[in-house]
Amino acid sequence: MTALAELLTGAAAFWFWAGAAVFLRVGAMVSVMPGFGEQVVPMRIKIAISLAFTVVVTPAMVDGPGAIWSEPPSTLLTFAAVAFPETIVGLALGVGIRLFVNAMQIAGAMAAQATSLSQILGAAAVEPIPAMGHVLVMAGFALAMMSGLHVAAARIMIESYSVFPPGQPLDASELGQWGVRRVAAAFSLAFSLAAPFIIASVLYNVMLGVINRAMPQLMVAFVGAPVITFGGLALLLIAGPYMLMLWREELMLFLADPLRPQ
Repeated sequence: MTALAELLTGAAAFWFWAGAAVFLRVGAMVSVMPGFGEQVVPMRIKIAISLAFTVVVTPAMVDGPGAIWSEPPSTLLTFAAVAFPETIVGLALGVGIRLFVNAMQIAGAMAAQATSLSQILGAAAVEPIPAMGHVLVMAGFALAMMSGLHVAAARIMIESYSVFPPGQPLDASELGQWGVRRVAAAFSLAFSLAAPFIIASVLYNVMLGVINRAMPQLMVAFVGAPVITFGGLALLLIAGPYMLMLWREELMLFLADPLRPQ
Protein backbone atom coordinates (compact mmCIF):
# COMPACT_ATOMS: atom_id res chain seq x y z
CA MET A 1 0.00 0.00 0.00
CA THR A 2 2.87 2.34 0.83
CA ALA A 3 4.58 1.60 -2.48
CA LEU A 4 1.36 2.30 -4.37
CA ALA A 5 0.89 5.59 -2.51
CA GLU A 6 4.46 6.65 -3.30
CA LEU A 7 3.94 5.76 -6.96
CA LEU A 8 0.72 7.76 -7.15
CA THR A 9 2.32 10.69 -5.34
CA GLY A 10 5.29 10.70 -7.70
CA ALA A 11 3.03 10.50 -10.77
CA ALA A 12 0.83 13.30 -9.44
CA ALA A 13 3.86 15.52 -8.79
CA PHE A 14 5.24 14.71 -12.25
CA TRP A 15 2.05 15.70 -14.04
CA PHE A 16 1.48 18.71 -11.81
CA TRP A 17 4.85 20.29 -12.60
CA ALA A 18 4.56 19.40 -16.27
CA GLY A 19 1.08 20.91 -16.50
CA ALA A 20 2.16 24.03 -14.60
CA ALA A 21 5.06 24.62 -17.00
CA VAL A 22 2.85 24.06 -20.05
CA PHE A 23 0.21 26.36 -18.57
CA LEU A 24 2.72 29.24 -18.58
CA ARG A 25 3.23 29.04 -22.34
CA VAL A 26 -0.39 28.24 -23.12
CA GLY A 27 -1.83 30.87 -20.77
CA ALA A 28 0.42 33.61 -22.13
CA MET A 29 -0.57 32.72 -25.68
CA VAL A 30 -4.30 32.56 -24.92
CA SER A 31 -4.22 35.91 -23.11
CA VAL A 32 -3.53 37.79 -26.36
CA MET A 33 -5.10 35.49 -28.95
CA PRO A 34 -8.00 36.72 -31.09
CA GLY A 35 -11.37 35.71 -29.70
CA PHE A 36 -10.07 33.97 -26.58
CA GLY A 37 -8.05 36.90 -25.23
CA GLU A 38 -10.46 39.78 -25.86
CA GLN A 39 -11.08 42.29 -23.08
CA VAL A 40 -14.79 41.51 -23.13
CA VAL A 41 -14.10 37.85 -22.25
CA PRO A 42 -14.23 37.37 -18.44
CA MET A 43 -10.99 36.39 -16.75
CA ARG A 44 -12.51 33.17 -15.43
CA ILE A 45 -13.35 32.11 -18.98
CA LYS A 46 -9.80 32.86 -20.12
CA ILE A 47 -8.38 30.75 -17.30
CA ALA A 48 -10.77 27.92 -18.14
CA ILE A 49 -9.73 28.07 -21.83
CA SER A 50 -6.06 28.06 -20.83
CA LEU A 51 -6.60 25.03 -18.60
CA ALA A 52 -8.44 23.24 -21.40
CA PHE A 53 -5.55 23.85 -23.81
CA THR A 54 -3.12 22.73 -21.10
CA VAL A 55 -4.98 19.42 -20.74
CA VAL A 56 -4.69 18.93 -24.51
CA VAL A 57 -1.02 19.91 -24.86
CA THR A 58 0.58 18.38 -21.75
CA PRO A 59 0.15 14.67 -22.66
CA ALA A 60 1.74 15.30 -26.06
CA MET A 61 4.79 16.78 -24.35
CA VAL A 62 5.50 14.09 -21.76
CA ASP A 63 4.02 10.91 -23.19
CA GLY A 64 3.70 9.11 -26.50
CA PRO A 65 6.08 8.58 -29.44
CA GLY A 66 6.33 12.29 -30.21
CA ALA A 67 7.14 13.38 -26.65
CA ILE A 68 10.11 15.74 -26.35
CA TRP A 69 9.75 16.63 -22.68
CA SER A 70 10.65 13.50 -20.73
CA GLU A 71 11.79 15.34 -17.59
CA PRO A 72 9.64 18.35 -16.73
CA PRO A 73 10.66 20.56 -13.79
CA SER A 74 10.25 18.68 -10.51
CA THR A 75 11.08 21.40 -7.96
CA LEU A 76 10.22 25.03 -7.46
CA LEU A 77 13.78 26.10 -8.30
CA THR A 78 13.89 24.31 -11.66
CA PHE A 79 10.36 25.52 -12.39
CA ALA A 80 11.46 29.13 -11.84
CA ALA A 81 14.22 28.68 -14.43
CA VAL A 82 11.64 27.45 -16.96
CA ALA A 83 8.96 30.05 -16.20
CA PHE A 84 10.42 33.09 -17.96
CA PRO A 85 11.31 31.47 -21.35
CA GLU A 86 7.97 29.66 -21.44
CA THR A 87 6.02 32.87 -20.87
CA ILE A 88 8.00 34.79 -23.51
CA VAL A 89 7.46 32.08 -26.14
CA GLY A 90 3.73 31.98 -25.43
CA LEU A 91 3.43 35.75 -25.65
CA ALA A 92 5.41 35.86 -28.90
CA LEU A 93 3.18 33.26 -30.57
CA GLY A 94 0.01 34.94 -29.28
CA VAL A 95 1.13 38.37 -30.45
CA GLY A 96 1.98 36.91 -33.86
CA ILE A 97 -1.65 35.82 -34.23
CA ARG A 98 -2.94 39.01 -32.65
CA LEU A 99 -1.23 41.11 -35.30
CA PHE A 100 -3.75 39.85 -37.84
CA VAL A 101 -6.50 41.50 -35.79
CA ASN A 102 -4.46 44.69 -35.66
CA ALA A 103 -4.04 44.49 -39.44
CA MET A 104 -7.82 44.30 -39.86
CA GLN A 105 -8.29 47.24 -37.47
CA ILE A 106 -5.76 49.32 -39.40
CA ALA A 107 -7.40 48.40 -42.69
CA GLY A 108 -10.79 49.40 -41.31
CA ALA A 109 -9.42 52.72 -40.06
CA MET A 110 -7.79 53.45 -43.43
CA ALA A 111 -10.98 52.56 -45.30
CA ALA A 112 -13.11 54.67 -42.96
CA GLN A 113 -10.81 57.69 -43.28
CA ALA A 114 -10.80 57.35 -47.06
CA THR A 115 -14.61 57.28 -47.24
CA SER A 116 -15.41 59.86 -44.51
CA LEU A 117 -16.96 57.22 -42.23
CA SER A 118 -14.39 57.35 -39.47
CA GLN A 119 -16.52 59.03 -36.79
CA ILE A 120 -19.69 56.95 -36.95
CA LEU A 121 -19.98 54.80 -33.79
CA GLY A 122 -16.27 55.24 -33.22
CA ALA A 123 -16.42 54.05 -29.59
CA ALA A 124 -18.73 51.06 -30.09
CA ALA A 125 -15.95 48.59 -29.27
CA VAL A 126 -13.68 48.26 -26.26
CA GLU A 127 -10.93 49.75 -28.39
CA PRO A 128 -11.93 53.05 -30.10
CA ILE A 129 -12.00 51.98 -33.76
CA PRO A 130 -14.30 53.18 -36.56
CA ALA A 131 -17.53 51.34 -37.17
CA MET A 132 -16.21 49.92 -40.45
CA GLY A 133 -13.19 48.46 -38.68
CA HIS A 134 -15.39 47.11 -35.90
CA VAL A 135 -17.61 45.29 -38.39
CA LEU A 136 -14.61 43.79 -40.18
CA VAL A 137 -12.94 42.70 -36.93
CA MET A 138 -16.09 41.02 -35.61
CA ALA A 139 -16.57 39.26 -38.94
CA GLY A 140 -12.93 38.19 -38.84
CA PHE A 141 -13.38 36.72 -35.34
CA ALA A 142 -16.38 34.72 -36.49
CA LEU A 143 -14.59 33.51 -39.62
CA ALA A 144 -11.49 32.50 -37.66
CA MET A 145 -13.52 30.48 -35.17
CA MET A 146 -15.47 28.80 -37.96
CA SER A 147 -12.15 27.95 -39.65
CA GLY A 148 -10.90 26.03 -36.61
CA LEU A 149 -8.76 28.58 -34.81
CA HIS A 150 -8.84 26.52 -31.62
CA VAL A 151 -7.54 23.42 -33.41
CA ALA A 152 -4.78 25.34 -35.18
CA ALA A 153 -3.83 27.03 -31.89
CA ALA A 154 -3.50 23.67 -30.13
CA ARG A 155 -1.33 22.40 -32.99
CA ILE A 156 0.93 25.46 -32.78
CA MET A 157 1.27 25.01 -29.03
CA ILE A 158 2.37 21.41 -29.46
CA GLU A 159 4.70 22.07 -32.38
CA SER A 160 6.27 25.07 -30.67
CA TYR A 161 8.05 22.76 -28.25
CA SER A 162 10.11 21.27 -31.06
CA VAL A 163 11.22 24.76 -32.17
CA PHE A 164 11.55 26.28 -28.69
CA PRO A 165 12.48 23.43 -26.31
CA PRO A 166 11.32 24.02 -22.74
CA GLY A 167 13.85 25.54 -20.41
CA GLN A 168 16.26 26.54 -23.19
CA PRO A 169 17.50 30.14 -23.44
CA LEU A 170 15.94 32.21 -26.21
CA ASP A 171 17.85 33.98 -28.97
CA ALA A 172 16.73 37.59 -28.52
CA SER A 173 18.13 38.63 -31.90
CA GLU A 174 16.20 36.04 -33.89
CA LEU A 175 13.04 36.65 -31.86
CA GLY A 176 13.33 40.39 -32.50
CA GLN A 177 13.85 39.92 -36.24
CA TRP A 178 10.85 37.61 -36.37
CA GLY A 179 8.76 40.22 -34.57
CA VAL A 180 9.84 42.97 -36.96
CA ARG A 181 8.91 40.80 -39.95
CA ARG A 182 5.50 40.06 -38.45
CA VAL A 183 4.78 43.76 -37.81
CA ALA A 184 5.85 44.65 -41.36
CA ALA A 185 3.64 41.87 -42.74
CA ALA A 186 0.69 43.17 -40.69
CA PHE A 187 0.99 46.68 -42.13
CA SER A 188 1.41 45.27 -45.63
CA LEU A 189 -1.72 43.16 -45.20
CA ALA A 190 -3.65 46.14 -43.82
CA PHE A 191 -2.77 48.28 -46.85
CA SER A 192 -3.70 45.44 -49.22
CA LEU A 193 -7.10 45.05 -47.54
CA ALA A 194 -7.82 48.79 -47.63
CA ALA A 195 -6.51 49.32 -51.19
CA PRO A 196 -9.97 49.36 -52.88
CA PHE A 197 -11.17 52.14 -50.57
CA ILE A 198 -7.98 54.18 -51.03
CA ILE A 199 -8.18 53.89 -54.82
CA ALA A 200 -11.87 54.84 -54.78
CA SER A 201 -11.09 57.84 -52.56
CA VAL A 202 -8.36 59.06 -54.90
CA LEU A 203 -10.63 58.77 -57.94
CA TYR A 204 -13.46 60.50 -56.05
CA ASN A 205 -11.31 63.45 -55.03
CA VAL A 206 -9.84 63.81 -58.53
CA MET A 207 -13.34 63.80 -60.01
CA LEU A 208 -14.51 66.31 -57.41
CA GLY A 209 -11.61 68.60 -58.26
CA VAL A 210 -12.40 68.44 -61.96
CA ILE A 211 -16.06 69.26 -61.31
CA ASN A 212 -15.09 72.13 -59.05
CA ARG A 213 -12.83 73.59 -61.73
CA ALA A 214 -15.49 73.18 -64.38
CA MET A 215 -18.32 74.62 -62.26
CA PRO A 216 -16.90 76.89 -59.52
CA GLN A 217 -20.37 78.08 -58.54
CA LEU A 218 -21.47 74.53 -57.59
CA MET A 219 -21.01 73.54 -53.93
CA VAL A 220 -19.38 70.23 -54.67
CA ALA A 221 -18.98 69.40 -50.96
CA PHE A 222 -22.76 69.17 -50.49
CA VAL A 223 -23.06 66.94 -53.54
CA GLY A 224 -19.96 64.85 -52.89
CA ALA A 225 -20.48 64.05 -49.19
CA PRO A 226 -23.54 61.80 -49.71
CA VAL A 227 -21.86 60.22 -52.73
CA ILE A 228 -18.69 59.20 -50.87
CA THR A 229 -20.71 57.94 -47.90
CA PHE A 230 -22.96 55.80 -50.06
CA GLY A 231 -20.00 54.70 -52.16
CA GLY A 232 -18.05 53.64 -49.07
CA LEU A 233 -20.91 51.54 -47.75
CA ALA A 234 -21.53 50.00 -51.18
CA LEU A 235 -17.84 49.22 -51.59
CA LEU A 236 -17.79 47.61 -48.14
CA LEU A 237 -20.74 45.44 -49.17
CA ILE A 238 -18.96 44.34 -52.36
CA ALA A 239 -15.34 44.14 -51.21
CA GLY A 240 -15.95 43.00 -47.61
CA PRO A 241 -16.23 39.26 -48.38
CA TYR A 242 -13.06 39.35 -50.49
CA MET A 243 -11.20 41.23 -47.75
CA LEU A 244 -12.23 38.58 -45.23
CA MET A 245 -11.21 35.77 -47.58
CA LEU A 246 -7.76 37.29 -48.07
CA TRP A 247 -7.40 37.88 -44.34
CA ARG A 248 -8.41 34.31 -43.54
CA GLU A 249 -5.98 32.92 -46.11
CA GLU A 250 -3.08 34.85 -44.61
CA LEU A 251 -4.09 33.80 -41.10
CA MET A 252 -4.25 30.12 -42.06
CA LEU A 253 -0.83 30.34 -43.72
CA PHE A 254 0.63 31.78 -40.53
CA LEU A 255 -1.05 29.16 -38.36
CA ALA A 256 0.33 26.43 -40.62
CA ASP A 257 3.89 27.75 -40.28
CA PRO A 258 4.43 30.69 -37.89
CA LEU A 259 8.15 30.88 -38.71
CA ARG A 260 7.83 30.97 -42.49
CA PRO A 261 9.69 33.86 -44.18
CA GLN A 262 7.55 36.68 -45.53
